[in-house]
Amino acid sequence: MVKLYVGRMLCLTVALIFNPNPLTMETKSFPCLDDKQECDKQCNACKHVQEGVKKESLHAFAYKWTLADANFTKDKGKVFSCFACGGGSTMGYKLAGFDVIGCNEIDPKMMAAYKANHNPKYAYLEPIQTFKLRTDLPDELYNLDILDGSPPCSSFSMSGNREKDWGKEKVFREGQAEQVLDTLFFDFIDLAKKLQPKVVIAENVKGLLMGEAKAYVRKIYAEFYKAGYYCQHFLLDASKMGVPQRRERVFFISLRKDLATPFLYQQDLFTVNPKLELLFNEKKIIFGEIIDDQDNLETLSLLDGFLWDKRIIGDIDLCDISLRERKVLSRFNAKFIYKHKVSNTITAVEQCVLFDKKRNRNKSELLQCGSYPKDYNFLINKTEYLIGMSVPPVMTAQIAKKVYEQWLSKL
Repeated sequence: MVKLYVGRMLCLTVALIFNPNPLTMETKSFPCLDDKQECDKQCNACKHVQEGVKKESLHAFAYKWTLADANFTKDKGKVFSCFACGGGSTMGYKLAGFDVIGCNEIDPKMMAAYKANHNPKYAYLEPIQTFKLRTDLPDELYNLDILDGSPPCSSFSMSGNREKDWGKEKVFREGQAEQVLDTLFFDFIDLAKKLQPKVVIAENVKGLLMGEAKAYVRKIYAEFYKAGYYCQHFLLDASKMGVPQRRERVFFISLRKDLATPFLYQQDLFTVNPKLELLFNEKKIIFGEIIDDQDNLETLSLLDGFLWDKRIIGDIDLCDISLRERKVLSRFNAKFIYKHKVSNTITAVEQCVLFDKKRNRNKSELLQCGSYPKDYNFLINKTEYLIGMSVPPVMTAQIAKKVYEQWLSKL
């Protein structure tokens, strides 16, 4: 009994050295402090302290950062980005040590922001349908480590019309040409076939894996194979990757066949693929950790303020209140953010309302939720639109780091 007591006190003493505030200590990391467990030979103070410290360890990449202070080493390889938007994925590759040498983008406003923040060596403002046909591309684009792209995906989004819009020409945004959005992915694969980068990474919405859209996934695999690549896809959640936002996206990651031999393994009875593990389970960052009342406060409209006053715990959006109080179906896009939970997905039309404070999410909080740098220059673009359309930089950085460590560094 004395031995057990001394063992517990030793663990507690060493633990307090690392965490002097016992109220914030995760006691589940120190099983010898649990009255229901005995302190045996394997239970030593250092082991439990290390486990506790590991759970409190920093994320691989900081979600609070600035372009001015970032150290972009540019020593991991060269990247070119398509459908580049304002450069969310570009910043992720840079954070992971890559040199992003250029971009292709159709939207003049987005391209202006991209140039203002990244000063690319090559910038092509045109549809990918014409870009892929160019015969004057520099040699550097034929010697890429990674070709990156996020083909517009509203046709497959769970919040869109899905099947009703497939095959239709649409104007994706004011100032852009009409395009059949669900074929842009295949234009991107055509470009990959032409440039033959070592790795191709393409991001899209989770809805691509659901329902009849699965037929597109099979075609994507087939087209990548014909282009000379092994393709596999991963459904990832940004909130597990050090991003303060719930954002599920599917990433198609392909390795050129002539480089794949050292990495091939039998994935299942019928599939051989180059092995790539993308396992992320970083501590989630709840909204309460990033609330910034020092920034401009986004006040609610009179109607939204009235509805907010009638909120009850469990309401998902202002529509819940509108139905309850007014019997009117409205404001269903105005989602609540609870401070003890991870932020909702940022959309191009930002309407998130804080449950605990009578206001909308402000710019500082948007930047943090999107892991965008504090000093990013949006020019005339709306903050919510640009971030909502982007891959969070930290999300891309995590993937790029794994691809480099497991593939590119070994080639």
